[in-house]
Amino acid sequence: MRESKSLPWSRRHRSRSVPLALALAAWAPMATAEGVMDTLQVHGFLSQALVITDDNDFFGPSSSGDGSLKYTEIGANASFRPRHDVLVAAQVLSRRAGGDGSDARPALDYGVIDYQPYSDQRRTLGIQLGRFKNPFGFYNQTRDVAFTRPSILLPQSIYFDRTRSLGLSADGVSLYAEERMQHGTLRFTGGVGTPTTRDLDSQLYPAHLGVDVNGSTSSIAQLRYEHSDGHFTAALSAADVNLDLGLGPHEGELSFQPWILSLQYDKERWALTGEFALRQVSTTATGPLPGSDVTGESWYVQYTRRFFDDWQWLVRYDSLVNDRDDRSGRAYEAQGRGPAHARYADDITFGLQWRVNPRVLLAAEYHHIDGTGWLPLRDEPDPAETQRSWNMVLFQLSLRF
Repeated sequence: MRESKSLPWSRRHRSRSVPLALALAAWAPMATAEGVMDTLQVHGFLSQALVITDDNDFFGPSSSGDGSLKYTEIGANASFRPRHDVLVAAQVLSRRAGGDGSDARPALDYGVIDYQPYSDQRRTLGIQLGRFKNPFGFYNQTRDVAFTRPSILLPQSIYFDRTRSLGLSADGVSLYAEERMQHGTLRFTGGVGTPTTRDLDSQLYPAHLGVDVNGSTSSIAQLRYEHSDGHFTAALSAADVNLDLGLGPHEGELSFQPWILSLQYDKERWALTGEFALRQVSTTATGPLPGSDVTGESWYVQYTRRFFDDWQWLVRYDSLVNDRDDRSGRAYEAQGRGPAHARYADDITFGLQWRVNPRVLLAAEYHHIDGTGWLPLRDEPDPAETQRSWNMVLFQLSLRF
């Protein structure tokens, strides 16, 4: 349940990378070539899923034929220490989630130089330069590796796969501080940079509109406390994400400001997890596109139970509302902007995982969803043709080394 158990290298290496490695090695003459190679670590993972739905497509043509196999994740990461207080690491990821496969081209997932000017048994201070993973919620910084997720799909109300690149990482600088106390650990992480916007254009707006989306200077921070060796964990995350919009000669802006409260009680064999988010989204008028200012609400409650050492089952209720002032979406529909069910989604999930061995994971889960608020536009470009109530089954094989 905790990252350090699911993925031993994740806590220290999850937000580090390899760009500028040659320059850094030249800057650190005290490290011999043999010593650097002794610190080298290389890891990788592969996940392949089958997605089947009765209505509405998700990650490919899942509602037709035998389902969709267009959900694949392949990644490799490496890290090394040119000095005792410097870590250089990176991860390259190829991920296909529906579409025509163009999004599966390998890309830098994260890549930073991590320098710790101060570290002892009580506290640590550090700075990261490069492409860092955004610190929000419990799962975002390790969400690419199936072994760190409690289910095949994370709660879509908080961890949108529809706009995954926006929340995943940013290019800039990140600071972190960790204070280890008698009964717990307090950690702060904050960063300023430009969010990645890969393939975001067609996920925020219908492709036929031709809206161009680019990242602008944004900030994010998280304060996290782990009590009694992680048996209780609480976190508060906040961000100010800014995007520049372009539509022909017209320019506009989109601002996204989420607040996320995360709580987890973990008793080794079972865990209860919940997260709640308020999401303010405002846009300026961009050509024919009107401006808007709405506040959305997201939350989920999740119970996981481990049994037979290698098995785990899960039950979760996940709720998404795009506009707190129009929870049912009826006003949205009355304005002729689309079906009411496109403005919300309530998801009941049952999941099962079997860790065949430390390197092989098999998982299956069932979703019953009311609403289509988080359906990817790439799979369902016309919300008017979607069904309000639908079911989804997923199976996934995951490997790591």
